[in-house]
Amino acid sequence: MTFNNLVLLPGMMCDERLFSPQINHLQAFSEVIVPHYGMAMTVNAMAQEVLQQAPDQFALAGLSMGGIVAMEVIRLAPERVKKLALLDTNPRAELKEVQQAREPQIIAVQNGGLARLMQEQMISRYFAEQTHKQPLADICLNMALDLGSEAFIRQSKALQSRPDQQLSLKQVKVPSLILMGQEDQLCPLDRHELLHAIIPHAEFVIVPKAGHLPTLEQPKITNHALEKWLQQ
Repeated sequence: MTFNNLVLLPGMMCDERLFSPQINHLQAFSEVIVPHYGMAMTVNAMAQEVLQQAPDQFALAGLSMGGIVAMEVIRLAPERVKKLALLDTNPRAELKEVQQAREPQIIAVQNGGLARLMQEQMISRYFAEQTHKQPLADICLNMALDLGSEAFIRQSKALQSRPDQQLSLKQVKVPSLILMGQEDQLCPLDRHELLHAIIPHAEFVIVPKAGHLPTLEQPKITNHALEKWLQQ
């Protein structure tokens, strides 16, 4: 069986390695594309980059910041997105206190502190309690260091100014999946319940023993959910 072209959008300071288990599993059925965000400094510009790299029509899945970009993609070009999956993400605009908290992070990274900040403030909050963390933490740190400090600054600024997508998501009619890790500290349950209230026809999957990155923590469950969604 051949599924649609599948576009996967990684989260902040992540690349295609975030989806390695999904790419390995789904590439037998789909053409899998993981676009890059280029030099974009807004979510809108990131979405434009994705649309330039994507096929004419595609299934779209994004995790965390990738989910935020996916919401903007389907707002801009709903006729091109045939299926939508939102993983461990948030439809709301960024809260003022979170916007403000990014400023010292940006300064720390400008001063050479990317590795330390990623380890202490971000990666330390990614995983479920029971996850064997170190191998996955190493992957996350390597992704961040390969992308570099300038990418961190651009992505931080994009998230600070991101739009609220609740009204635009009400227009979503395509087969949809909302998936989250049960122990996600960064995008907890209430964000996904809100998404499900906005897109009530979506399948809603909560992945046990996973935090913010179920694609890596519980790949078999995540792969099954994505395969089922692609077959709709």
